[in-house]
Amino acid sequence: MLRVVLPVLSVALTVFALADCVQTPEDKVRGIPKWAWILLVVLLPWVGPITWLVAGKERADGGGGGHRPRREGPLAPDEDPDFLRKLDEDIRRERRERMRQEQERRKDDGEDGTPPER
Repeated sequence: MLRVVLPVLSVALTVFALADCVQTPEDKVRGIPKWAWILLVVLLPWVGPITWLVAGKERADGGGGGHRPRREGPLAPDEDPDFLRKLDEDIRRERRERMRQEQERRKDDGEDGTPPER
């Protein structure tokens, strides 16, 4: 039983650590370059993966309760006040333009109560 469990755990740990290492951005890797960490994880069973998981990358502070840090600024365009203000101005400008065009069309067709221009 132990002959099966230990190799399976070793492979699982290596695959997990390798995936974590590959997905980690370069600026979060500590100590040695990312390519060296990958070699360490692959070539040294148990030692490489455990070392990567313990010391290989910057981790979030434990005081945060495991929550992701909140991004600065709006998360979506509909939460951005500048975007909403510009959108509102665009809508109002388009409405004014449509009203002006409609008034000109009515004036040209004589629908406004005045005789059409000749």
